[in-house]
Amino acid sequence: MPATGPDFLSLQVHDLAASQAFYERYLGLVRSPAGPPHAVVFDTAPIAFALRDIVEGTDIDAGPHPGIGAAIWLHATDVQEIHDGLAADGHAIVAAPIDGPFGRTFTFADPDGYRITLHDRV
Repeated sequence: MPATGPDFLSLQVHDLAASQAFYERYLGLVRSPAGPPHAVVFDTAPIAFALRDIVEGTDIDAGPHPGIGAAIWLHATDVQEIHDGLAADGHAIVAAPIDGPFGRTFTFADPDGYRITLHDRV
């Protein structure tokens, strides 16, 4: 039987509580009651998004930023508002907002340096 598509996305982070607070505050994510003690799973759809402690032997600081080679895109309902909040608080904006084929889109760096792109087209 073939794979049917992505079903779960998890980022390894240095400070689980700080990263959880960042994603809740700026992206409005809500923690799901599911999840093990070493992770925070958010109530997202259609794909679960989570943060977890760093797995032993993993060095997310080995490159210029973690996640090089992977594109992490999340859908949001008010991309510009999220951008403005992040920028106002001094968080790194990697690519400024533009209007394109995926709607309003921009990329920011989260507390660990992951490049996260938000878009608003459904």
